[in-house]
Amino acid sequence: MTNPIRWGVLGASNFAKEHMAPAIHAASGAKLAALATSSPDKAAGFQAFQPDLKVHNSYEAMLADPEIDAVYVPLPNNLHVEWTLKALDAGKHVLCEKPLAMRAADFDAVIERRDATGLLAAEAYMIVHHPQWRHAKALYEDGAIGRLVLVDGVFSYDNRSDPGNIRNKSETGGGSLPDIGVYTFGSARFVTGEEPTAVEAHVRRENGVDVFAHVTADFPSFRYSSVTSMRMFTRQYMAFHGEKGVIRLTCPFNANVFGQAELTLERAGMVVETTRWPGENHYVLQVENFGRSVRLGADYPCPLEFSRGTQEMIDMVWAAEGLG
Repeated sequence: MTNPIRWGVLGASNFAKEHMAPAIHAASGAKLAALATSSPDKAAGFQAFQPDLKVHNSYEAMLADPEIDAVYVPLPNNLHVEWTLKALDAGKHVLCEKPLAMRAADFDAVIERRDATGLLAAEAYMIVHHPQWRHAKALYEDGAIGRLVLVDGVFSYDNRSDPGNIRNKSETGGGSLPDIGVYTFGSARFVTGEEPTAVEAHVRRENGVDVFAHVTADFPSFRYSSVTSMRMFTRQYMAFHGEKGVIRLTCPFNANVFGQAELTLERAGMVVETTRWPGENHYVLQVENFGRSVRLGADYPCPLEFSRGTQEMIDMVWAAEGLG
């Protein structure tokens, strides 16, 4: 049997503890081997489900560990590029939380280092690993809804009661678009394979971060509209509206957390087809796809070039807002 990829987690974030570390632990072909944190209290939450976890008291010690093959980076957004590059230089494959970079141009150094080292580096953009999104893409490409006219979506939550949250701080790369705009923007790009040609935006900011963004865009063959917010009641959906039908995803981004993954295809004659995926964990699928790419050289579903394209769209919003 092929030896599993030995993973280390670079930082004891709550998200890593609740989602990604358990996914690595559960994934086929992977072993959750180590955690880097200087806090024994934080390490305890990981050791609860992986008792033999090795704990390093610094990020540097983790990267120097010859028994670690790959690292997952869940640090604040402003540290992602720095530690992804350091991990690649240390000979580790890297799966870095989104957004990997705060500007599209910042991806270039990571892409260059990935190519120079021959290692796999990727953004942890989990939704493209979920079968609901592969199904949506296949339906669109097969012409199930005819000519696409409009893509629209919403992703919102309310964290105003947590001002210390990194998403509410400009110095840590906070804001709704870096946090969740990657999903509304990236999913439209993933399904259609198109890139925006023009963007307009209405953005509301607090303490230097966007807390509400209504973005409209022209794509070569359709119109796009989305809302992201960190100051609204929790909601999420995406819809692809064509001349002959509509594809709706009612839990597109947080499957098994916000709700059950469900896709509905509506067409003429009151024909409605609904597909559900109650048992799929896109975090586990992401780790398993990463492992197949490392071990077998399989194409990774979300290469850095795709993630760079999503950041380019976010950059277009900043330009439309007058922030360059």
